[in-house]
Amino acid sequence: MSSGIVSVVQAGAVPYDRQRCLEKAADLAADAARQGAKLVVFPEAFVSAYPKGLDFGARVGMRLPEGRDEYLRYFESAVDVPSPATDMLAQVARKNQITLLIGVIERAGGTLYCTVLFFSPEGELVARHRKLMPTAMERLIWGFGDGSTLPVVDTPLGRVGSVICWENYMPMLRMAMYAKGVQLYCASTVDDRDSWIPTMRHIAFEGRCFVLSACQYIKRGAYPASYPSIHGDDPQTVVIRGGSCIINPLGEFLVDPDYEGEKILTTEIDREQIPKGKYDFDVAGHYARPDIFRLYVNERPQTAAVFSRGDRPDPFVENGSGS
Repeated sequence: MSSGIVSVVQAGAVPYDRQRCLEKAADLAADAARQGAKLVVFPEAFVSAYPKGLDFGARVGMRLPEGRDEYLRYFESAVDVPSPATDMLAQVARKNQITLLIGVIERAGGTLYCTVLFFSPEGELVARHRKLMPTAMERLIWGFGDGSTLPVVDTPLGRVGSVICWENYMPMLRMAMYAKGVQLYCASTVDDRDSWIPTMRHIAFEGRCFVLSACQYIKRGAYPASYPSIHGDDPQTVVIRGGSCIINPLGEFLVDPDYEGEKILTTEIDREQIPKGKYDFDVAGHYARPDIFRLYVNERPQTAAVFSRGDRPDPFVENGSGS
């Protein structure tokens, strides 16, 4: 199969309401499937919120009690993996026969991660990607992913990978995706700056892959009245303005960036454009110079505690850290 239909969803979360986020995702995924989409990509932090403008009461050397309360509200609306929430998303993928990629705030122990979950058309949670490098104040509320969640997975439309928001400015992460043979490069984001769009075009041209960029569109009124927003209290104030788009392997728009509200952007792709593009530039193939440059990617899970029994190798010695 060399062609197929893909969709990016430009919509906002229902902040702090996990169940309503899931229901909204189900409705939007079904709408995309009715348009013929076989791959549907949602924005970063769609379940349950991107808390734009919050400081969570953080000051240098101190934290305010109100910030802890705000974090608790965020924590309680996050998603365990696996859980009934992921079961519901799996059912959405199966019911609509789609590959579904959706940004969630994942809860693991006492830590939150900005994560994209991958669901197959058979309704299986096949992979997840945790954001490696939260940006600026995001580091206060999100943990760091590691190399064990850098998937590129086979789907009916081709090899799909996900890179979240400003991870797309990390050249070595992009190279890892290209080396894994990504064909549909999904960039879930909340970055609505003008500078985001040339980055997406550059990645498509550099990787000779399709880029599907999905950004939230959300207004102040979607957030609770108690949300301590720097955007004021006018419910019509746009907090994240979208800019979702779909780009072909030569950096040309298949769907132009859209800033006009919530919508589903859908187009047909032709995978034959990928080898046509790589004819003169394959960044991980004939245009690489591994005799000069080589990337090492550590895909081992990084855990705070490693429990070893006598019948297992010492993990520190095994990893070259022991004597």
